[in-house]
Amino acid sequence: MPQENLPPPGAPDIEIARAARMEPILPLAERRLGLEPETLVPYGHHKAKLSLEHIASLQDKPDGKLVLVTAITPTPAGEGKTTTSVGLTDGLNVIGVNAMVCLREPSLGPCFGMKGGAAGGGRAQVVPMEDINLHFNGDFHAITSAHSLLAALIDNHLQWGNALDIDPRRITWRRVVDMNDRALRNITIGLGGPAHGIPRESGFDITVASEIMAILCLAKDLEDLQKRLGDIIVARTRSKKPVTARDIGADGAMAVLLKDALAPNLVQTIEHNPAFIHGGPFANIAHGCNSVMATSSALKLADVVVTEAGFGADLGAEKFLDIKCRQSGLRPDAVVLVATVRALKMQGGVKKDDLGTPDVDALKRGSVNIARHIENLKKFGIKPVVAINHFVHDSEDEVAALKQVCADNGVACAVSKHWAEGGEGARELAEAVKSSLDAGETKVSLLYDNDLPLADKIRTVAKEIYRAENIVLSGAVERTLKEFEDLGHGHVPICVAKTQYSFSTDPALNGAPSGHTVEVREVRLSAGAGFVVAICGDIMVMPGLPRHPAALDIGLDGDGQIVGLA
Repeated sequence: MPQENLPPPGAPDIEIARAARMEPILPLAERRLGLEPETLVPYGHHKAKLSLEHIASLQDKPDGKLVLVTAITPTPAGEGKTTTSVGLTDGLNVIGVNAMVCLREPSLGPCFGMKGGAAGGGRAQVVPMEDINLHFNGDFHAITSAHSLLAALIDNHLQWGNALDIDPRRITWRRVVDMNDRALRNITIGLGGPAHGIPRESGFDITVASEIMAILCLAKDLEDLQKRLGDIIVARTRSKKPVTARDIGADGAMAVLLKDALAPNLVQTIEHNPAFIHGGPFANIAHGCNSVMATSSALKLADVVVTEAGFGADLGAEKFLDIKCRQSGLRPDAVVLVATVRALKMQGGVKKDDLGTPDVDALKRGSVNIARHIENLKKFGIKPVVAINHFVHDSEDEVAALKQVCADNGVACAVSKHWAEGGEGARELAEAVKSSLDAGETKVSLLYDNDLPLADKIRTVAKEIYRAENIVLSGAVERTLKEFEDLGHGHVPICVAKTQYSFSTDPALNGAPSGHTVEVREVRLSAGAGFVVAICGDIMVMPGLPRHPAALDIGLDGDGQIVGLA
């Protein structure tokens, strides 16, 4: 229910979140989800994990309905996908639907970099916001530790005789840290003489790009988790045979480190509606969805579950469908496509500083972007509901023009003011989504078959979703894909790592470019996660910090309160 005495809309998100009165998590879970206190592991008064034992006991319960929230192509103007997911959940509860939300956990890299946190905004937030954005319940640290353990065991194996005959030049398992740090992209390790290891080249990725993050988010239970961990291919022998984490003997200890992290985290929205926040792979360098465990468990506990996929629909929604749904059997019953007047004006060529000036013509020019996303979603059998995420400077003429664009493309739309008004402001959107669920029009079909060759899967996504003329594969990439197929991994889906800012691999190409070429720079086999990563263009799996990182504005005030966290 809405809260009184919150700071006005426009106040810093951290002030609104801090002023919100939270309910103790155990009574809330019992009242809203029917969860007895013993089924939860409390992490203080306002956070808890749902026990794995109780998750196992839920399997015979019927599933609720699943709503996927995705968005148009991101711009610096902001689209508000997480905010909309939270607002829609609150709005559904306002109209009497028992709904909860499932989100990803924020990474410390963007929190201290440029993007900021990922707990929503305004009156549509999950709380405790500071805890969620900083460390949370330790899941990411567990993933970093498990990844680092495997890396250490590989180098230790080399140090003590290399019984597996690993070729140090063909070790593919890098290290990770949950921070943007470009200086660690390429490093040399093992220097200093025989006592300090075998010298070789390596590097760091960000934790959210770790295969272990993907595994945690796709595993169905502890047994599946350990099997997937064991399947990770970390190197090749001198005769070019694959070496797995199981061969190294690391899978058991890694599973131990991840046992608690596998359990979904339960928190609440500002309006006291339950929220699972669990896992956090990026969608531009990984598959961009929260965990299967969280989503599947939520469907047993609520009538409607709202979840999101990262970045635009060309990345997040495609991967949600072709990877998460393909592996888990989950299917969305309705899809929301988030758009803003501001973002579409940027797609139409307006600079960020000029977005406050009404410009219907620019919006119409930029509407080719939302039209492309609608067309793409229809290829999956999805007729989305467009959420017009309202900003205070949006003119009536601009909103009317965007509604007409939606009508011209044959989809329903609703203006949502959840940022300023919370769940009540999302009532119109909630009603539209409920109508979509009641109509049952969404019948999801996947984009490609499992038995299609890996190169053709990449080509299918590039042509059908990105509207590329073709893809370019170097000889080395073609040979590597053939090697993956020869190893028995040709049936897996592909996960394209590319810029989120364009349908193309050039972030400067706005709107709806077509006829371009997608150059695949590198391919990586994530055998444990069950997909092949195709790295395209200039995308980096270890981001760098901007010229003015958000970290420079974050600190503590005289009372020990955090300031500057967004």
